[in-house]
Amino acid sequence: MATRREYHGNIRAPEFPKGIEWLNTTQQLSLGAFRGKMVLLDFWTYGCINCMHILLDLKRLEQQYPNELVVIGVHSAKFANEADSANIKRIIARYEITHPVVNDRNMMIWQQYGIRAWPTTVLIDPQGRVLAAHSGEGVYAAYASLIREAIVQFKQDNTLRDDAPVILRSVQSSDRYLEFPGKVIIDAVKQALIISDSGHNRIVVAGLDGENRTIIGSGASALRDGDLDHAAFNKPQGLAVEGELIYIADTGNHALRCANLESRQVVTLAGDGQITYQILDGLAKRMRLNSPWDLWLRGGQLFIAMAGLHQIYIYDTIERTIRLYAGSGREVLADNKLLDAGFAQPSGLVSDDRTLYVADSEASAIRAVDLGANGEVRTLVGAGLFDFGDVDGARPVARLQHALGVALAGEKLYIADTYNHKIKLLNLASGAVSTLLGGKAGYQDGYSPAFYEPGGLTTYKGKLYIADTNNHAVRIANLETLEVSTLELHDSRPA
Repeated sequence: MATRREYHGNIRAPEFPKGIEWLNTTQQLSLGAFRGKMVLLDFWTYGCINCMHILLDLKRLEQQYPNELVVIGVHSAKFANEADSANIKRIIARYEITHPVVNDRNMMIWQQYGIRAWPTTVLIDPQGRVLAAHSGEGVYAAYASLIREAIVQFKQDNTLRDDAPVILRSVQSSDRYLEFPGKVIIDAVKQALIISDSGHNRIVVAGLDGENRTIIGSGASALRDGDLDHAAFNKPQGLAVEGELIYIADTGNHALRCANLESRQVVTLAGDGQITYQILDGLAKRMRLNSPWDLWLRGGQLFIAMAGLHQIYIYDTIERTIRLYAGSGREVLADNKLLDAGFAQPSGLVSDDRTLYVADSEASAIRAVDLGANGEVRTLVGAGLFDFGDVDGARPVARLQHALGVALAGEKLYIADTYNHKIKLLNLASGAVSTLLGGKAGYQDGYSPAFYEPGGLTTYKGKLYIADTNNHAVRIANLETLEVSTLELHDSRPA
């Protein structure tokens, strides 16, 4: 006779502190209220790529066990900007998180549970005891069989309630033209602005006056090729243009896509919607990717900031191959030869054809990558994974906070200092960083502008175009006068 495996925790799960702020629900929740349910705590911080990756696993578990399992996000911020509840609310909407989230801004819950890394998940049994814990990705694989088998025992023991948990949700909706735009580039030949409208899972191609020309993508969150109206993306970010072709970093699908404006077709060049943790050099169509975040095209070589692997890759547009260009894969700020250097979630690219400049977001750094077989990686701004702030000056004094974008004009490198809500300027000749525009989070045009987590930049004819992500807008800064305006997007085509 087979021995029944017993599932029960030995350590009482600490209760949530009183007075802590809850988001994505209208209730003040407690662990005690969920006695008789299994509870999965997700300790996360919203700029962390690994934390983004496990959201699908959490949703899959929620959907598989809607009456038996309650998922609660415990947001324990790494960056100061991430501790603000208003910012967390926006990321909840941006990533379509449906479970309740508690703002653990003072790391109280983190410390109670002895957490050491993002993301970490903790499974609590129906009697309020810690049953298991897991650090890193692969959450579904870590818990699926455990939860399934434990449910059988808990039902036999009459410790599991199978009624649907009552959690009152707070609803967010909008009818904005753009929703969390991520990146923006200029097609100088067509005099067009190309925007990754990430929250709407589409690409918008507009005239420089804001008049809409083309929408690429149906708006559905999916991986689907076909004509421009039918194709589907998932949280696209980086863009590059060559003639009639628009290359798209389809971040949420872990894919590289291409839209042909002449044939009006979208095709997938690499990726099948599944994540990988190792990319081997070879034919792109056979490969899986890991959160490609930005692109830069140079002479048939499409550089890819592979944020999820902390590396830079190249897609050859002629041979249709992908190869590793720089980065060891270790999440670290480390200068060295190309393949030995370490990045930390590279998220923005720009080049002057001699050097590739990288916004290395989790290290709050700007890196310079030599273009050449024997090149090196150098740090221009930044000191380490936990060294961030808002300080102007030269290295080693200067500090950024989770910078996501870069743009170039001569010896001036413009930086989307995302979590400081600023546009900063790095003088490549002197190495000095200075604040150009912005300050506190907000929305304001004119000579004292305000931004809200700007994510992408591009320069064109004396103007800086800014994907002002949390303001759901594209802003335009006149680089001579430093006056900022908002691009008014509209569709002149008949309904």
